[in-house]
Amino acid sequence: MSDSSPLPPVRLHPEAELARDALSTPLLARAARLARWAGEDTRVDAGGGLVEEQLPAAAAHLGLTGDEAAAHASEAWRVAVDTGLVEIVDEEEGTVATGEDLALLSGSPQDVLGVWLTALETALADASVPDLDDLVEAMDDGGQIDFASLDWDPEAEQEFLDGVLGNLYLLTVSEDGPGDGPVPLPALAASMIVPSDMGEPTNDVLEQVSDAMMRLDDQFRILEPVGIVEYQPVDEALMADADEEPAAVVDETDVSRYGMVRLTPLGLYGLRSRLLEAGIAAPAVGDLADKGADALLDGTSAFPPAAAQAETEQWLDRREPLAAARELLAAARGSDAGAPLRRLRCQQALSLVGAVAEEALREVLDDPELGGLARVWLVERGFEDVPAPSEDMVFWLTVDTIAAQLAAEGNSEELQGLVEGLAQQHGGFFAAAWKVDHPATADVLEAMGRLHPDKKVAKEARKAAFKARSQQGG
Repeated sequence: MSDSSPLPPVRLHPEAELARDALSTPLLARAARLARWAGEDTRVDAGGGLVEEQLPAAAAHLGLTGDEAAAHASEAWRVAVDTGLVEIVDEEEGTVATGEDLALLSGSPQDVLGVWLTALETALADASVPDLDDLVEAMDDGGQIDFASLDWDPEAEQEFLDGVLGNLYLLTVSEDGPGDGPVPLPALAASMIVPSDMGEPTNDVLEQVSDAMMRLDDQFRILEPVGIVEYQPVDEALMADADEEPAAVVDETDVSRYGMVRLTPLGLYGLRSRLLEAGIAAPAVGDLADKGADALLDGTSAFPPAAAQAETEQWLDRREPLAAARELLAAARGSDAGAPLRRLRCQQALSLVGAVAEEALREVLDDPELGGLARVWLVERGFEDVPAPSEDMVFWLTVDTIAAQLAAEGNSEELQGLVEGLAQQHGGFFAAAWKVDHPATADVLEAMGRLHPDKKVAKEARKAAFKARSQQGG
């Protein structure tokens, strides 16, 4: 996530629900069970791990069987130690006791989630470590690991995993992303490898993507038990030797065979917490509910439409409707660069208030910045006795609306359609528009010149923009 633009807001589940999810994750649940199982006879080695001869008993207590049982028990014990569910009493003797933090799992949702976040860090560290077999092969005669032979850079590996999870977070919270749906592993790997300006990937790049997929397959298998992701692994048949006969006929067009991953609600919470800790602005819907209307209108200015509406709904739920309408209108005033978009967000917010806001809208009918907005709102809802706007107010509102759309969407197709419609419906638009006393008049006219497909009309818009800028002294 090298882009410095603000992240879209995430919609988090209630903390009580997330805490229940955390307690039910395999890794934290096993760690808690081992913390309660440990007693006076439990012994740990110099690194704090369970001694080898006690791993079978720990695995049996957890109901684990098979070749990986001891490894899973060892992993759960390490999480118990890292999260403070177990404390080492005497390092030389290797004795342990129940940790003070075990009680937090029966505490508030924030207490539970704090323990889970520590468990997440342990899992992320494990996911960045090479396979155990590779580590054994890289040991020299003195028992030291030859990192050079592993071709493994711990810092680079952690950065790679953080980048992948950051991209997965961004895909999940973006309104044009998959939302709650899974992301194909090849797409996620390609997001880290393939340059954004590359057309057809080269064979070398494709090979790098394939290698990254295999790394991610191992990493997501490790991360799934901590509850951050739901993961459908890469089909084992794809990794079989070319000389081996496939076990069954497979569908070559089935992208899910290459791995599918999605962030869980708990995963969204965890990654957002890590982003905030890293100093990255990662807003969540509801952050502005207790703040003033000025913070709401400015804060939602960069939000996608659905997220802006969800944030506004939460803000309105905590206020008396008529008072909220007055506060929104007051916050929408201004001649700064952000004011047009604030007024657009105000108009959208007022559409959620309903007819009860009528009195507040009538109070600003004579306001030069809000009068046009108020008339539109009242007429659209069928109210009578709404005074007709002056021509100056109509043109001012038009410039303000286009300035807001430019700030919200840039040169979008919708805005181009609006520009074409204005020029077509009002033959003398540009002759009058350059005189509008609005700070954004020249910028709006220049944008109309860029957006209109008719060269003659575009030239007329640019000439009007020049007049407007001259009038404004710029």
